[in-house]
Amino acid sequence: MASIEQLLTQISDFIWSYPLIILLFGTHIYLTFRLKFIQRFIGKGIKISLSKDKEGDGDISQFGALTTALAATIGTGNIVGVATAVAAGGPGAVLWMWLTGVFGIATKYSEALLSVKYRVQNHDGQFSGGPMYVLEKGLNMKWLAVLFASFTAITAFGIGSMVQANSISSLAESSFNIPTWVTGIVLMVLTAFVIIGGIKSIARVCEKLVPFMAIFYVLGCLAILVMNYASLPKTIQLIFTSAFSGHAVFGGFVGATMKEAIRFGIARGLFSNESGLGSAPIVAAAAQTKNPVRQALVSSTGTFWDTVVVCAITGLVVVNSGEWMNGLNGASLTQKAFADIPYLGSAILTFGLLTFVFSTILGWSYYGEKAAEYLFGKKVIKPYRWAWVVSVLIGSVLSLRIVWTFSDITNALMAIPNLVALLLLTKVIVTETKTHLWDNEHNDPDLRN
Repeated sequence: MASIEQLLTQISDFIWSYPLIILLFGTHIYLTFRLKFIQRFIGKGIKISLSKDKEGDGDISQFGALTTALAATIGTGNIVGVATAVAAGGPGAVLWMWLTGVFGIATKYSEALLSVKYRVQNHDGQFSGGPMYVLEKGLNMKWLAVLFASFTAITAFGIGSMVQANSISSLAESSFNIPTWVTGIVLMVLTAFVIIGGIKSIARVCEKLVPFMAIFYVLGCLAILVMNYASLPKTIQLIFTSAFSGHAVFGGFVGATMKEAIRFGIARGLFSNESGLGSAPIVAAAAQTKNPVRQALVSSTGTFWDTVVVCAITGLVVVNSGEWMNGLNGASLTQKAFADIPYLGSAILTFGLLTFVFSTILGWSYYGEKAAEYLFGKKVIKPYRWAWVVSVLIGSVLSLRIVWTFSDITNALMAIPNLVALLLLTKVIVTETKTHLWDNEHNDPDLRN
């Protein structure tokens, strides 16, 4: 087992080197400027997302598509992932995660736009879309589309199922002495109850669960920060200074360089908000929308909520606690940071992680299913769903390090084809934005200032 972990770590270190970081973050910045800082329309995206009225063809409402995407993105990356980034890259990693979210809004917008534009309608009337269809229909790169779909179908089991189940089972074992297999069985049954019904069943659950769990978690974190407000200014200063200078050895903390802060901040930022990964556009393609731009605006708000808000506030709680200097990592660091506040901290963490994990398992099941459907047709859907249910149990008892490292590797392999499509089709993205947003801003009441 140790040799497998070492091999996976070496592969992850190789893949997540400067070329991929430059490609990912560079794409965020490039699209931001080509789209004239599309982030300024976040308010309009939020306004559209709150409307549950049917806008056009699609399987689920725009709000349903957003909450399903948020269900997949607001997961352990927002809690355990942030702690892992801080432990490996120092406090400065929090700033790089935040910046990845800010600039990643443009990438998430672009992904969704292309997925809606190039989506297809099946014989049964359901819509399918995502980077695999963009690569095939927009660029005539069937081979690259197959690669993306293959990476997605495999990645889903790591980032969307096993990592999530592992985090909550580890917390339940350390906090309440509940065996990991018991937690795994409970999660497995709950997952089967929802996903067997398909995207409409998933969307119905996510529409109710996601807003409640996110608001509860954010308010709880704010309460913790208010209770420790005296040290908050120094914490913010530490995050900014460490982001550009690294952090020296202190206490049990081994120290982190600026390179590590950037690497782990961006890597965990991708893991959390999935901008550039190509996953969220798969569910965006199922949304009822008048045109690709409106759903793209709605989808872009997912990155805002996930990283700019939730990840940032988690990072403040973790760094402000000071527990990251004691050699802790992952769930252990998060648990210790939140447990510093009697009763309140542990309750927030347990409820937050449980709901975040379950919602992510639901959202990612759809991503993997649609990728498998693209590769093998509709006959694979039911077997894939049952394999997904079993993977929840398997993930509950695996090594955390193996699961996290495996997910880092497959994330990168999944992101590369998607980023290629975004860069090669930038002109299409800009043209659609000009037609439906910049030139139509004063005609569409939802887009007016």
